[in-house]
Amino acid sequence: MGLVRIHYRRLPDREQLFEQAVLEDAGGHVVTFLEAARLPRPVVAGGRVVLEPGAPVVWFTYRGDAWHDVGRFHLADGTFTGFYANVLTPVAMDGERWDTTDLALDVWMGADGAVEVLDQDEFDEAVRRGWMDAATEARARAEAESLAAAARAGDWPPPHVRAWDLARARAHHTGAPGGAAPPDHTQRETP
Repeated sequence: MGLVRIHYRRLPDREQLFEQAVLEDAGGHVVTFLEAARLPRPVVAGGRVVLEPGAPVVWFTYRGDAWHDVGRFHLADGTFTGFYANVLTPVAMDGERWDTTDLALDVWMGADGAVEVLDQDEFDEAVRRGWMDAATEARARAEAESLAAAARAGDWPPPHVRAWDLARARAHHTGAPGGAAPPDHTQRETP
């Protein structure tokens, strides 16, 4: 189905460009796939590595006024580790170009069901330095709290996220189960 290029701003003024394969456009959300994440270091949650360099990620990005996206995280060997939500501004989707701003807070639900809100220190610094206005701060806090509460109650992530496991994503990406390895889609910093 092609690629999208996600212009992902991080406060105060950094931008990363992510190129991801589109697996499905379901109307209210789009499923994308990153076969091998290029990371400077592993992502840690709950004291454990949950995403490492070279690991695949299945992403769910929402249309409209959603203030988060969701990733199914894995280790490089494909072991599923859990669900990760970035709290962010609603994604502006214009064809292959998507734009959003990360609001620092993240919600993690491990494969073991443990739930935590991550990066509170980064969020507090952004607020302290005035990198977001009061309305955005309040909206980001409410989004993180709502997602975490839903996860603890067993109501998050939604069924469409649970349905897209790594095997399904890879089969869609290559066109057939057990097909050839897909190309490596990249992420890079932009000035």
